[in-house]
Amino acid sequence: MIRLTLAFLVLAVAPAWANLDAAKAEPNLEKRSGLALENASQALRAAQDVYMAQGDMKKVSASLEEVSASVELAYDSLQQTHKNPSRSPKYFKKAEIDIRALSRRLDDFRAQMSVEDRDQIDKVRAVVQKADDGLLEGIMGGKKKE
Repeated sequence: MIRLTLAFLVLAVAPAWANLDAAKAEPNLEKRSGLALENASQALRAAQDVYMAQGDMKKVSASLEEVSASVELAYDSLQQTHKNPSRSPKYFKKAEIDIRALSRRLDDFRAQMSVEDRDQIDKVRAVVQKADDGLLEGIMGGKKKE
């Protein structure tokens, strides 16, 4: 039973990297952002599953790094559209909502983790918070920081 669970967890983490590659290959920047955020959600779920089942911090760390990479890809993709988020907020607002939900899930996961393991998730939370702040600032029409 344990071997079956381990095999499932390895298979659950492996396709996530493939999804990030698929997101990178998407030519439509708005769709790329959505795919990247879906991948971030899957990677976080995989990290939680591995942590609860095994406690293997190497695998958890790899999944958390993918969450960061996915959020950065989503944010950068939306920035590359060169659209004004306050005038065309559709994809920007969807991304902000998804990132805010991801941030809450990260906070919940952090609360479940041991104190010694929280350093890794704090780095990911900082990346997610930076993207969320940037999206909110753009949507609300704030001045861009250079």
